[in-house]
Amino acid sequence: MSEAAQNNPAFTPRVFSGIQPSGGLTLGNYLGAMKRFVDMQGSGIETIYCVVDMHAITVWQDPQALKRQTRELTAGYLAAGLDPTKSILFNQSQVPEHAQLAWIFNCVARLGWMNRMTQFKDKAGKNAEKASLGLYAYPALMAADILVYHATQVPVGEDQKQHVELTRDIAAKFNHDYGTEFFPMTDPVIEGAATRVMSLRDGSKKMSKSDPSDASRINMTDDADAIAKKIRKAKTDPEPLPSETAGLAERPEARNLVNIYAALSEQSVDAVMADVGGKPFSEFKPMLADLAVAKLAPISTEMARYMEDPAEIDRILADGAGRARKIASPILKRTYEIVGMVGA
Repeated sequence: MSEAAQNNPAFTPRVFSGIQPSGGLTLGNYLGAMKRFVDMQGSGIETIYCVVDMHAITVWQDPQALKRQTRELTAGYLAAGLDPTKSILFNQSQVPEHAQLAWIFNCVARLGWMNRMTQFKDKAGKNAEKASLGLYAYPALMAADILVYHATQVPVGEDQKQHVELTRDIAAKFNHDYGTEFFPMTDPVIEGAATRVMSLRDGSKKMSKSDPSDASRINMTDDADAIAKKIRKAKTDPEPLPSETAGLAERPEARNLVNIYAALSEQSVDAVMADVGGKPFSEFKPMLADLAVAKLAPISTEMARYMEDPAEIDRILADGAGRARKIASPILKRTYEIVGMVGA
């Protein structure tokens, strides 16, 4: 029995996760999230995936760009293999239950909890007084995203684990305050060889669309030539690859490329090391380039095809929103009843 099932024996196993439509999808988004989402939809557990456009507006967004980026992310989900007949796929703002439950959770969460959220400190920096209230409070909305579906598992990157822990705190306090066991103790799912993909130019930094160097990342819209060129030029060190994983500990660039290879080839890092140990990068990089092109170039092509038909993307999102609301609406209604909202 999984940890999630042990923690939530009374709840139907259900996966929820989401990505912000901030534009510029990268290999990090694919390996850290989208590929994992696709893999989970065949696990026999109900899967719900969201384009979290309400989170995106915690910082100002150009309205037309936000629409385009929402559709682009949806195209990325679909091109990566997410099947909208097997998973529920929608954008957050079409399901008002998210915002409605978030208000309840704003009243459950404590200021001290929010003050500990490192993501706000990182994003607001020295200008915290000028940050939006939404940016400060968005972990409560994230908790609502998860718990409005009674999700038992959330695949996330390491940097979001704290927010899932907050979700558990909110659920526990709500359950305690109202003498119920209504919300589950959701488990973060952090696994895989490349859940945190690093820059191709600096193995100590996360791969990011905001890096000024396009060579630091592989964009999901890159064609085969661009993918191969970026991998050939990726920063490495002069030593050949070690035969054991432990030999990568102090070699961040080498570790990053091996992790990417392992994730794309669906092998463990140990298995990759057994195969490529002793090879110089002049041999390993072409292997990685060929693998990356084979896996990623078809996704880029399929994304472009979807983006040529925005009406079909909008139809898929609207259909997913309708299916999501069938789950979320009765959970919100019961939440209102527990709290004592008249007419709920």
